Amino acid sequence: MNSLLFFDYNQKSSILLIFCFNAFVFSALLFMKGSSSQHQHSKWLAAFIALGGLYVSLFMLGYGGWYSKRVYREFMFFMPLQQLFLIGPVFFFYVKSLLRSKHAFTRKDIIHFLPAILYLIYSLIVFITDKLILDEFYFYADGKDKDLDYWYQIAGLLSMLFYLSMSLRYYFNYRKIAVQEVSFADEIAFTWIKHFAIAFGLILLLRVLFFILNPEWWNFGSKFWYYLCFSILLLYISITGYTNTIKATTYSSSSGLLLVDFQSPKNAQHTVADEEPEEMSMLHEWKKKINQLFEEEGIHEKPNLTLTDLAHHLDTNRNAISKVINTEFDMNFNDFVNEKRAKAVIERLNQGEHHQHTLLSIALDCGFNSKTTFNRAFKKHTGITPKQYITKNQL
Repeated sequence: MNSLLFFDYNQKSSILLIFCFNAFVFSALLFMKGSSSQHQHSKWLAAFIALGGLYVSLFMLGYGGWYSKRVYREFMFFMPLQQLFLIGPVFFFYVKSLLRSKHAFTRKDIIHFLPAILYLIYSLIVFITDKLILDEFYFYADGKDKDLDYWYQIAGLLSMLFYLSMSLRYYFNYRKIAVQEVSFADEIAFTWIKHFAIAFGLILLLRVLFFILNPEWWNFGSKFWYYLCFSILLLYISITGYTNTIKATTYSSSSGLLLVDFQSPKNAQHTVADEEPEEMSMLHEWKKKINQLFEEEGIHEKPNLTLTDLAHHLDTNRNAISKVINTEFDMNFNDFVNEKRAKAVIERLNQGEHHQHTLLSIALDCGFNSKTTFNRAFKKHTGITPKQYITKNQL
């Protein structure tokens, strides 16, 4: 107990120590991966997990007895371990940088971090006043850690809820644009963002419940189950985030499909030479041209086919093609192309090619990127799976 580095290894402090250690290890691994691969999303995720580790460390050190020793108590008081105004913005910029590989942090983005900067300035003022000027507790006369002040906990919760909603809005807008822009939307769906959002949302829900059940937030000794649940969810985010970061990095470097930037068709540039077809007769003509292109040139066999590629082949703009596909075919671009691929697979099955080749190889030849996307698109088009189709038609 009187050792140079005091820490009371009891059941609660030891459990939280394990979770803290794991958080900082995963944070370091993600930061190194982000530095080596130049993927900013890895660094943002590293920062998010590190902030989560710091959040837990306050409770871990508290249970370890640091509030009971003067030197350690002063460290707990003056070191702002809980950066509640940082967690939300960091999560948002992780989502943003993951979905937009070319996203660059600008001066305008600093506004998202102003509350955190102001809180750091406030913490510095408290330290200078109590420790350097007065050499006695003025701000800390009540003996309560400012990180656990009720106003700060409430404001931090509102900040995180706001940025969680912003992140989800950004993600669903990305998904909406993706199906209109590329034929491989499933491969760049980043479904684990939803899992992160759910885990993050559960953390915030727990905070709300504890605010209601026990509003005396500074009395953290009775909230161990909250810290434990927070730590478990943070560990889940750490492991899943690190695993999916490896997948995203590998996939993007090998196939070039991931981490692409989209421009919504409604924002595409218009020119006089490439004016959109407005008359119904013109829409029908464009429909014929698109069908002809797919039938004669088999453009659907290109796995990375995008709306821009199709517009270039037809010597027009993306707006025109998007409008024709949405209006004349009553589908988004992703479903339209994958339906063409499914029909191509059916044609080959009817010719008996599945006796010489696997279903997956046929699907890949027809432009699909994965077995999952192939099965989903095939069933969406026919209502049954590929194997059921072969059995039903006795092929």
